[in-house]
Amino acid sequence: MRRPLIILLVAALLLVLGLVYYALDPSSSTLFPRCTFLSLTGYKCPGCGSQRAVHALLHGDLAGAFRYNALLLIAIPWIALCLYAESRRTRNPRLYARLNAPLLIWLFLAMVLIWWLLRNIFNW
Repeated sequence: MRRPLIILLVAALLLVLGLVYYALDPSSSTLFPRCTFLSLTGYKCPGCGSQRAVHALLHGDLAGAFRYNALLLIAIPWIALCLYAESRRTRNPRLYARLNAPLLIWLFLAMVLIWWLLRNIFNW
């Protein structure tokens, strides 16, 4: 009984957040937080532009989302697959184990670090 309630609450929260991100543009709204790392250092973090990318995605602007944060756009299918594997952890333990293999986790970390460096070197 508890699990369906949690799923319902998470779905409701995601719906509300989706509506907020659809209705308000993070570029011009003061409701959304600014990146502390960027403010302090002048360099973009791996997540910089993610809020604007989500807003662009919700409006069907894939090119704009890619310009704001390419890593987020690339990572969404991976995140969805990981969430699926987590939800089916007991039914499909092999998929869960493969997605959580140390090699894949290290590769994902390397990808994030490379993205972080390249976006600051080339000002992406």
